[in-house]
Amino acid sequence: MKPIRFVALGILLAFALGQARSAGRDIYPEPTQARADIAAALKTAAATHRRVLLDFGGNWCGDCQVLNIYFHNDANHDLLEKNFVLVDINIGRMDTNLDIAREYGVPIDKGVPALAVLSPEGKLLYSQRSGEFEDMRHMESTSVTQFLVQWRAPRPGCSAVVVNC
Repeated sequence: MKPIRFVALGILLAFALGQARSAGRDIYPEPTQARADIAAALKTAAATHRRVLLDFGGNWCGDCQVLNIYFHNDANHDLLEKNFVLVDINIGRMDTNLDIAREYGVPIDKGVPALAVLSPEGKLLYSQRSGEFEDMRHMESTSVTQFLVQWRAPRPGCSAVVVNC
């Protein structure tokens, strides 16, 4: 019996390590793409009545990897796709695209991932001020769900004050 338990534990551990390694994928594109990606997202957002969600981070950042997993899990994927145009902005090793972060009021020095929400016209609606998601690995997926629900765009013809419109 005990050898079977060790084998099962070994398989489970190997699977978990494989999942952790696969989570370390490249999310953030080349830093030079950021401004073009934001411009394209604003055009798409205007045409589809969605908001733009700027995600500042780096491929080296474990918390950024977790946020990306939460963005695309079953609970959040549709909410994200229906309400936002996501733009991943590569900050390098905290030394790239800092001018864009400043432009949108995102203090990268407070930690990443860091988020900002824009209207389809490019107006800043929300800017993370104090590293709210910097400890993503210790947060639940529901914190991302709550954020997405709070900042989603109202549907055309609905007032922003009407809940669930």
